[in-house]
Amino acid sequence: MKKLIYTITFLISLSLSAQNEYDFGIAQENDEASTSFTIDDSSTTELIPINETFKEAADKNNIAHRTLDNLEDVEDGFYVVSGVFSKEKNLKRTIKKLRKKGFEAGSIKNTNKGLFYIYLQRFPFGLEAVDACVSQFEGAYRKDVWILNVENSSLPEEQHIAQEPLVEDKEEEFLIESTPVEATQTDYDLTDELDNTKIETTITKDAPNKSKLIQKADYYFDKMWYAEAAELYEQALSKNDGNYSFEVIQKVADAHYFNTNMEKAYGWYNILYDNYGDEMSADNVFKYAHSLKGTGKYRRSKRLMRLYNKKMEVGEIAAINSDMDTDPTQNEIVLDKILSSEQNFDIKNMAINTQYSEFSPMFLDSNQVVFASAKDSSFFNTRKYKWNDQPYLDLYVAKINEESQDLKDAIKFSKKINTKYHEASVTFSPDNTTMYFTRNNYGKKLKRDKNGINHLKIYMSNKVGDEWSEAVEVPFNSNDFSTGHPALSPDGKKLYFVSDMPGSIGKTDIFVVDVLENNTFSEPKNLGPEINTERREMFPFINGKKLYFSSDGHVGLGGLDIYEVAYDEENGFKDVVNVGQPVNSNKDDFSYIVNEETQKGFFASNRAEGKGDDDIYSFKRLVVEEIPENINAIAGVVTELITGNLMPQALVELLDENGIKLKEMVTAEDGSFIFEDLEADTKYTVKTTSDEEYFEDLKELTTLRNDTIDVAISLNKLQE
Repeated sequence: MKKLIYTITFLISLSLSAQNEYDFGIAQENDEASTSFTIDDSSTTELIPINETFKEAADKNNIAHRTLDNLEDVEDGFYVVSGVFSKEKNLKRTIKKLRKKGFEAGSIKNTNKGLFYIYLQRFPFGLEAVDACVSQFEGAYRKDVWILNVENSSLPEEQHIAQEPLVEDKEEEFLIESTPVEATQTDYDLTDELDNTKIETTITKDAPNKSKLIQKADYYFDKMWYAEAAELYEQALSKNDGNYSFEVIQKVADAHYFNTNMEKAYGWYNILYDNYGDEMSADNVFKYAHSLKGTGKYRRSKRLMRLYNKKMEVGEIAAINSDMDTDPTQNEIVLDKILSSEQNFDIKNMAINTQYSEFSPMFLDSNQVVFASAKDSSFFNTRKYKWNDQPYLDLYVAKINEESQDLKDAIKFSKKINTKYHEASVTFSPDNTTMYFTRNNYGKKLKRDKNGINHLKIYMSNKVGDEWSEAVEVPFNSNDFSTGHPALSPDGKKLYFVSDMPGSIGKTDIFVVDVLENNTFSEPKNLGPEINTERREMFPFINGKKLYFSSDGHVGLGGLDIYEVAYDEENGFKDVVNVGQPVNSNKDDFSYIVNEETQKGFFASNRAEGKGDDDIYSFKRLVVEEIPENINAIAGVVTELITGNLMPQALVELLDENGIKLKEMVTAEDGSFIFEDLEADTKYTVKTTSDEEYFEDLKELTTLRNDTIDVAISLNKLQE
């Protein structure tokens, strides 16, 4: 949802870009490592203070380190080295073994010394390498290591981000934030080229000390055209070190953040932190922490969130080197629980997904789903949205394959509903005769507020025969704020939606109105601080039993996460619960819908393994009784043959029918052992040995289906 959520800002909120209100925006690079949750952020591990330099942290933890330059074809960074070889003979075999254990191992050749360094992993920043050494790679590598800092380039490695190619495959997102439009612009076709002379002349007057390139980037940034802005800022930064100001670095980081390119956002926020840490606002720190989550760096993200919390408590005066409690916070405990547990979901990527954004699915009936897509199915693919350089959003309808739960045969939903601008996030009345959806605020042309911002609005349409009527606005819309992401209750009597209207707690909140007679509604009611945070809540869905929504304000894995809240008429909403992995990831996850009876549904995500930008996934939540229990086991007790005494610490091995060892264990104090989770109707051999005073015992057994085989083993003492 990456871009779309922001794209229509409300659309934004509408879209699903999970990272920023779902910025309907720019696709991010697929980074396999970034989606891995193998790093367990144990709260018991000693934390490296966030204000320490690499050298200070390494020396403090007695980690040897050295710096080398002029190494041929070696990328700058911090390499955790596990061994040094003088010959190539055993290099490949050693690296292969390390990779089998899960390390991103490789080797570096030092031509001057005739040596080869074998490393476990490369880190772009020194404190990350120190963290890995201190935790011994979360207990996976306990031998001695040291850190090699490679500095081949004249600039710090992290500053080379500006020279990396930009990701061109980008998508839009429906957010609840609004898209600014130039006040004099009469057409919202943003594919037209800008008048560069006009831009430069206008901005130079207000910013005489800025280069024309940065002035142009600022113009794009203010228009929320983040794809172009990020590219121009990086060009300016690569050309002149003097451009490394707080403002420019912050804006290039924010541009990537709003487009949910967390890898690049993290790189630039890290530079901002290193150079202007004490000047960073709470909002800067929050985005930095979330970019760390978005790249799987949970330990460091926790430390930054502590700084954010302190800034929120005592104001912006809280500095980086402020004393912070090292005890795990309640939020960190919740995050550790989310990371260590995984729910039972069967998840599939849908066939209707394209290189663009598909998101915000909604049940039309039991056989069809309506969703938003940025794919351009017209003959002339010309209309693009500048936020992320993707086509505008339209509504599509697809059939549900009952067997595979895949979506197929997608076609455009209705000519009366789809326009040349954005439509997304739809909901239907129980009898399917009324629909609500999100669209740009426009009549014959786009409407803007006094700041030139085109907001999002909720529209309503009634079904007349086989076609939908011309859509009309709901009365609680405004030209001064956005509304979107409508969701009707199952009885059609309440309409939930997202807005940044006055009275909002955060950037976007979830509200509800009563649906009354004659297309009238009650006054909007904020769902309150138990649901809404100071950040973004969006994409609500309610099925009578639970409310589901996405948020980046509650404790989560990064970006937008999906949450559920139990609901009943008497007591209202209960505690907010993170749905957990694998539905949630460190990217944006949103627009979750589910049939509570079958536990089948759909959601959208911009996770790395997708086909394009935001993709729709189907899921089936496996209920406990649906998971077949494997109770095929072999259990027994080992005793001494003559005396009958129990024999603790005897070695018991399980062999297959070819004599290959599968498992082993030592008996407990009561001489017992058990091998579980075995194949049914399979031949095994149990081999038992003690010390050299006893003969070994071999017993051949065949397991039963869903049963435990009990075996008594008596060891005979050797003749003296």
